[in-house]
Amino acid sequence: MTETSIRLSIFIALLIILAIAQWRFPRRSPLQSVAKRWLTNFSLVVVDTLVVRFLLGSLLPVSIAFWAEEHSIGLLNLWSIPNGISVVLSIIALDGLIYWQHRLFHQSSWLWRLHRIHHYDQDYDLSTALRFHPIEIIFSVFIKNIAIVLLGTPAIAVLIFEALLNGMALFNHANIALPIKLDQKLRLLFVTPDMHRVHHSTETNEMHQNFGFNLSIWDRLFHSYVAQPKLDHTEMNIGQPESPTLPTNNLGWLLWGALKQPVHRAANQQKNKQRE
Repeated sequence: MTETSIRLSIFIALLIILAIAQWRFPRRSPLQSVAKRWLTNFSLVVVDTLVVRFLLGSLLPVSIAFWAEEHSIGLLNLWSIPNGISVVLSIIALDGLIYWQHRLFHQSSWLWRLHRIHHYDQDYDLSTALRFHPIEIIFSVFIKNIAIVLLGTPAIAVLIFEALLNGMALFNHANIALPIKLDQKLRLLFVTPDMHRVHHSTETNEMHQNFGFNLSIWDRLFHSYVAQPKLDHTEMNIGQPESPTLPTNNLGWLLWGALKQPVHRAANQQKNKQRE
């Protein structure tokens, strides 16, 4: 099987399992049309995939890892470390990288205007995990590629990590009501739906916390962990304060209207400076 077929098979299997789970054991009642949201969010991931494949081609992370291995580039390719240990270290390191990348997209005002497309969703289910602008995806690929080359990440580790990242994103965005005790035990190591839902709150001091997607240790280690929302999970407001007034389930607007916001702001700032 090819990399694409492996990842697609895992993605579809998890999608079906989690879709059934959140249908049978929902944490929250939807506020909007599920069909309309899913059409938007799944269409967006199709656009993301096509754009990334067309623009990057052979520059995707697994291909870059193979290239680094063939040319013995990167720390792990220079040191005599057992392959199993290299794989584990690589997965942990890449997970930490994604934590800091996510945090960067919240701390940079320009990058936040791209990333908040993900946060505009007023409901929260597994389809929210697919809701990213293609420019953010491309930016993420380049960051991972740089880390893979510097670290010398084994290609198998990259493949495992990419599948793990996609799967955990679906899981921790799923609208599933896990038993409280199970949630408490799982989040000692992994990000759970309740833990990540806090990150999608409209409350500023909750929205800019809980950045992890897979391992929960990063949020505790770097003091960005919030255990529970101020309001109950069933009552908390999801999305952005301006979400109700914007066409957030319009694919065209998400691809263009939201994209041009950083550009418009930069242009307006330049005009204001010129007036001064």
